[in-house]
Amino acid sequence: MKRWLWLCFCLMSPVLAAPEMPPINLDVGSPPVIIVRHSLAQRASRLVRFYEAGIIGLGYDGMVKMRDDSRLTLVQRQIAEKLIDQENPERNSLIYALAEAHGGPRVEPSARAAQVRRWKEQFHAGWWMQDEQGQWFKKP
Repeated sequence: MKRWLWLCFCLMSPVLAAPEMPPINLDVGSPPVIIVRHSLAQRASRLVRFYEAGIIGLGYDGMVKMRDDSRLTLVQRQIAEKLIDQENPERNSLIYALAEAHGGPRVEPSARAAQVRRWKEQFHAGWWMQDEQGQWFKKP
């Protein structure tokens, strides 16, 4: 009986409750966040032409992915791949910098979810996105 009472006490104890995650401020101005945002902004204009042509799109995970490279020359494909290879690690760096600004690695999943939501909201209508199953669709 004592064990049962002890177990109930431990389960209901606020000391053992998981700490509540702070809300993620995506507009935080920490130096690492500012640096990564600047780098992402500089590359955005070069990605736009590939988004508009339907060559690349936004993956469900918020990363940029090749969608249809069949119309590209070898040089164009290399350019698109290089941009993607530069973009995605910096997107991850932004998420890690946001997490650090909000308490460290334990808030990284919340920071990632919030930033991916923002990228999806900011994505232009008519550009290609992936759904949860990996199927491509044009954003309405």
